[in-house]
This record gives sequence, structure tokens and C-alpha cells, in this order.
Amino acid sequence: MTPAEAIETPRDPRSLRPIPRLIFASRWLQLPLYLGLIVAQCVYVFLFLKELVHLVLHSPSVTEQQAMLIVLGLIDVVMISNLLIMVIVGGYETFVSRMQLNRHPDQPEWLSHVNASVLKIKLAMAIIGISSIHLLRTFIEAGSLGKPDSAYTEAGIMWQTIIHGLFILSAVGIAYVDKLSQSPNGKH
Repeated sequence: MTPAEAIETPRDPRSLRPIPRLIFASRWLQLPLYLGLIVAQCVYVFLFLKELVHLVLHSPSVTEQQAMLIVLGLIDVVMISNLLIMVIVGGYETFVSRMQLNRHPDQPEWLSHVNASVLKIKLAMAIIGISSIHLLRTFIEAGSLGKPDSAYTEAGIMWQTIIHGLFILSAVGIAYVDKLSQSPNGKH
């Protein structure tokens, strides 16, 4: 067997020594975590449908601002659900086992080049999107600032804005570090 053949031949996992085999097999301990996230996504689907039914059934008595806030809540649920899908599918594919979806017509485009670095950037962007929805909702609801039933204080809004800015800076930092860690030929 030539050295090139030895490199190309996949290694039989049973040929590993017991400790490395156990360590490698421990990746399957993440499976219940991903299954739990699927259950969490089911909860979000239920919450989405509940809010949607509320919007439809109460639409005659809902003001434009209330409708906008409900729709922002629906968008928020969708974005969190998208984040869950990225974590479930990307994390499983990256850290547990290949899903072998390369011939599936519905395979997400990003999954073909997913790795821990790409997943971090996608997650950071999703968190920024979710934070943006929350911040927009805060700004819309802040119109009632100063009224006795207002849930927002100026300090609370300021901190929410600062935290959102920090999410953005963190995402830029993650992307920059990722770019620095790439070799000139584009491979890690």
C-alpha cells in the first residue's frame, strides 16, 4: 500500500484504542441536547400559532400599533426558530455525525460548507437579528414612556441599546478573527 492509498482509505473506527474510541463516541452524548432543542422548537411553533390566532380573532379591535407589536412578536418567534434550526442541523452535522444530505433537494445551501467557524458567525448574525426585533419592539412601546403603566425606563432602553451594540461588535470581532485565522489559500 502506497502512502497516498493509506491517506485516502477511511480508518475503521473499531481499530482505535479503547480510550480514543470512548472519547470519540462521547460526541453522541450531544444527541439528547439536539432532540431537546427540537422539542423547544415545537413549543415555539405552538406559541407562534397561539399569537397568530390571537391576531386574527382580535383583528377588528386591535390598533395598528398593537398589530405591529404582535407581528414583531411573530417575526421574533420565526427568527428564534431559524436560530434553533441552525444550531440543531449545523451542530449535529459539525459535532456529532454527517447527515449525508448532499443529494437531498431541500438541503440548506449553507450546510454544504458548515464548520464551527461558519456556525459561530451565522449564530451571531441570528442573535443580532433577534436583538434587533426586541430593540425595535422596545422603541415602539417606549412611546408610552412616562405613563404609569410603562414597562420601560430610559436607563432600561439605554442598556438594551448598548447590549445590542455589543452583540454587533462581537459579531464583527468573530468575523474578523475568522478572517485572520484563514490561510491565504482560503482553508483553515
